[in-house]
Amino acid sequence: MDVLMSKVILQGHILVPDNDLEAVTQALVVHKEVTLSEPGCIVFRVSQSALQPNRFEVYEEFTSREAFEAHQQRVKTSEWGETSKNATRHYQVTDVLTPND
Repeated sequence: MDVLMSKVILQGHILVPDNDLEAVTQALVVHKEVTLSEPGCIVFRVSQSALQPNRFEVYEEFTSREAFEAHQQRVKTSEWGETSKNATRHYQVTDVLTPND
């Protein structure tokens, strides 16, 4: 019998002010590594736009709302959270039902 599980997908972009760009780019390396090692992280991609260096495309998938919320809480107190605090975030967060056999 299939049980429906809900995974969470976040997609969108951040816009980083010029004076924070270098620090954010450097901090992103560690932020990616830490996030990918978090329980429940399926996909975590952040890529800098070639045409707009201040724009970073973001795509994340987590196995559950709980895993996603734990990630959000960690980010608030992380070096990444501090370094990227002036960035404007433009995200869409979606809960997606998936069969769990």
